[in-house]
Amino acid sequence: MAGFVDSIARVNATADAAPGFVWRLDDDPDDSIADPVLLGDSLLLVNISVWTDVQALRSWVYGDAAHLEIMKRRHEWFEADDSEFTVPTVCWWVAEGHRPSVAEAEWALLHLRAHGPSETAFPLERAHPR
Repeated sequence: MAGFVDSIARVNATADAAPGFVWRLDDDPDDSIADPVLLGDSLLLVNISVWTDVQALRSWVYGDAAHLEIMKRRHEWFEADDSEFTVPTVCWWVAEGHRPSVAEAEWALLHLRAHGPSETAFPLERAHPR
């Protein structure tokens, strides 16, 4: 995990500076909306960010060299869960100024898994308009 952990600050910095980036959940223990446990599993990595629009997020996810480098190597650090239909990423619309919690992310992820892509929750590749 050292290679991944050593890259977090650099990759976060590129996101923070990207056009359309608004906010991300960080590991500040004083962050009142942060709960590091998702789906009852404290080993899952939780990454929540807010962007002005889906295109800005896509541009960073698929266009930032630091992020792409990490994505290409993710199998070195993370195990795939093939036990059931899993969706590792979920997007959903939030009101301007809102900072989503881990509980909201869990709800959106479970909604996507149960109902498929919709205007409520969707994967990055299948964005629904507001």
